[in-house]
Amino acid sequence: MPLLRYDAYRPDISDYEGTSSRIVLNAIPQGDGYGPHPGFSPYTQALPAPCCGAFYALKNDGSVVTFAGSATKLYQLDNTTYRWTDVSAGGASYSAVSVNAQWQFAQTGNFVFATQANAPLQVFDLTQSTAFSAALGSPPQAAYISVIGPFLVLSGLLALPYRIQWSGLNNFNSATAWTVGLSFSDFQDFPDGGITRGIAGGTQSGVVFQDQVIRSLAYVPGSPIVFQIDKITQGMGLFAPYSIISAGGSIFFYAGQGFQRIDPGAAPVPIGLEKVDRSFIADLDKGNLQFFMGAADPRSSRIYWAYKSNAGTAGAYDKLLGYDPLLDRFFPVQTPGQFLLGVSQSGITLAALDPIAPTPLAITGAANNGSGAIRLTLASEANANFAVAGQNFVEVYGVQGTTEANGTWPFAVIDATHIDLLGSSFANAYASGGQIGGALQAMALSLDDYATAVQPQLGQFDNTATLGFFSGAPLQAIIQSAEQSADPARLDIRGFKPITDAPAVFGSLFYRDTQQVAPVQSVEVSLSMRTGRCDMMRDARYVRFQIRIPAGTAWSFAAGIVPDTGEGASI
Repeated sequence: MPLLRYDAYRPDISDYEGTSSRIVLNAIPQGDGYGPHPGFSPYTQALPAPCCGAFYALKNDGSVVTFAGSATKLYQLDNTTYRWTDVSAGGASYSAVSVNAQWQFAQTGNFVFATQANAPLQVFDLTQSTAFSAALGSPPQAAYISVIGPFLVLSGLLALPYRIQWSGLNNFNSATAWTVGLSFSDFQDFPDGGITRGIAGGTQSGVVFQDQVIRSLAYVPGSPIVFQIDKITQGMGLFAPYSIISAGGSIFFYAGQGFQRIDPGAAPVPIGLEKVDRSFIADLDKGNLQFFMGAADPRSSRIYWAYKSNAGTAGAYDKLLGYDPLLDRFFPVQTPGQFLLGVSQSGITLAALDPIAPTPLAITGAANNGSGAIRLTLASEANANFAVAGQNFVEVYGVQGTTEANGTWPFAVIDATHIDLLGSSFANAYASGGQIGGALQAMALSLDDYATAVQPQLGQFDNTATLGFFSGAPLQAIIQSAEQSADPARLDIRGFKPITDAPAVFGSLFYRDTQQVAPVQSVEVSLSMRTGRCDMMRDARYVRFQIRIPAGTAWSFAAGIVPDTGEGASI
């Protein structure tokens, strides 16, 4: 038989004698079939609580400032230690984010704004602030925030959910910034279409999403109306408020009718119809739409939607659905996380890598060593990847109570579970926690990836609330061919040859004798390095050929398979 090429992932349609694939996992579509999808690599310390929103801002000197929110706090990333500092207004807690919501952020010049419907709009001045504060001018509390040209625009208002409201022209944080009628600040109520669910912003225009209507929003300089607002759709709105993605001049989102795309000046067009829409909505946990969020990969043409499936664990998403607009192909990825975003990393010193290195040593106590210095009690002074013995210094972090222990110290080993921090002074009783940094050689993320750079890439807060990037070793990939048949004859299958440069491949068959029964998977066999084949014997009427490439395998393409089959009896 000729090459059976791996084509588009289209789980919504039958693949019988077709070219599309119903099973693709952790593989990126490309011109020669599929390629590897990188795994997650941690980059920072974990947030103190689950992530409910994140954002990175650029200062006027080009440096990066990263913010994140929990249900009741806002945090800033320390670019030296890669720990999170509480920068909530006054150090207090905010009213908690609604269980189905997230913080949203926006930057205008030196100001970073953070909003969620249960708290006043927050602002952080990148040139001087050490914490967020309530924005000036009494702006309305709102769930969503956007920037359109010289205006900050709020939607999903707590008190007036059918309204959008915008700041003054280039006036974002002053006593008059939100005074209607001054500096072109104004609002617009919508009589139909339902609650406003977000705005995709742009340099001079935007798109307003409601439950059942989508409207264009075009800035008209010098006009007293400020924005020209026109209805784009009737009966189509936004199904999930965090599913909006702006990428490459287009807007992507999920409506009640499935995945959609809006190009500049155009109406929405479906991109998931008869491809993934039916399968996706059946898999989506519709009671946890706060985890249904979109993000663009800044280093490729691909975009991603994270979501919690019906089978997923509470408190996180478990799947990504990727889409390449240039190839017009979807692809699923399995990875747990709390928040998905495009984010830039900043530089880090070699010493600061210690706290984020894997397999740290746990601290279980701290006390006065009898001479005034701090004596730490460790669960163990060594593990499989790291030991304090032979080190000149230890990096201590996360100790509560005896916080004076945190930092870099010369030390002396006392016994199998105790060390003294030389030059330290014990002052406060130990409360809990603490670790000693792990082994740099055990880090999944290459040290080359820690250079000072502002080019963003796709990242996430994983299910431990740790920020990192998809730049690790390849995930385990599974690709299945379309279903083949020789009806009315049966197929005698002797094996198949995977067309891939992956050195480790496991092959199996999914076979059945009628279309009315579920396929059965055969025993996996490994690729023969002598023949390049996966050899097996099976007699069936219908068959799919599947390959599995283990995690960590170095490979660049999988184009398809060449089956070795013959026709059997017509029974």
